[in-house]
Amino acid sequence: MIDEEIIMSEYAIEVENLSVCYKGLKSFSIKKNLLRRKQSGKELFCALKNVSFKLEKGEILGIVGKNGSGKSTLLKAIAGIFSPDEGRIDLHNNSISLLAIGVGFIKELSGRENIILSGMLLGFTEAEIKNRMKEIIEFSEIGDFIDKPVRTYSSGMYSKLSFAITAILETDIILIDEVLSVGDARFRKKSYAKMKELITQKDRTVVIVSHDSKTLIDLCDKLLWINDGEMMLFGETKEVLAAYESYDG
Repeated sequence: MIDEEIIMSEYAIEVENLSVCYKGLKSFSIKKNLLRRKQSGKELFCALKNVSFKLEKGEILGIVGKNGSGKSTLLKAIAGIFSPDEGRIDLHNNSISLLAIGVGFIKELSGRENIILSGMLLGFTEAEIKNRMKEIIEFSEIGDFIDKPVRTYSSGMYSKLSFAITAILETDIILIDEVLSVGDARFRKKSYAKMKELITQKDRTVVIVSHDSKTLIDLCDKLLWINDGEMMLFGETKEVLAAYESYDG
């Protein structure tokens, strides 16, 4: 009898032929536009083009590429913030959280209220969130600002609270968009240690966008290299990183 574990790989994330496009107005002549009495056409920009990869449960994937290559778009598509124009994403019923500056908080609400809202969006009950509330607030180190509107926060405070929520309310899949590099040196060290603690748990799957080679080598099992929305290489960390860093395109 063939072992079922050999036949069935337990994937946490499957991305197949993924394309995500944006529509923007083309440059146009106001005079011609008024004469034609219609708006000019819209230009289609594809941030991701036919990207495919599979990540097994417990693996850690790093994503590299120059600015504007589509890395953050890919994370937001996996998180369900952006819908694919083509292709599919299968998370196999895993819970997922996205750690990124500027994503996920309602700025008029307080930090405490945003903790509850964020936790409920991740699938936790209000009772579960309140049970971890003190731990989240203490980890975030933002003090009395926890009861002030998030719009009053600095980017560092915002990232600290985002990180604390994701670190304490643990999900099956964690997506991280450059947040480990934000905040004061001591907090960066603490958050890095906490992230290493989280991802050493064998069933947790992590996707990290980072420009820091040391972070990628230390933490990641695999790398995905994206250039201008297209997948250049997917594979072992050091091999992909070497190819990316030597690329002159």
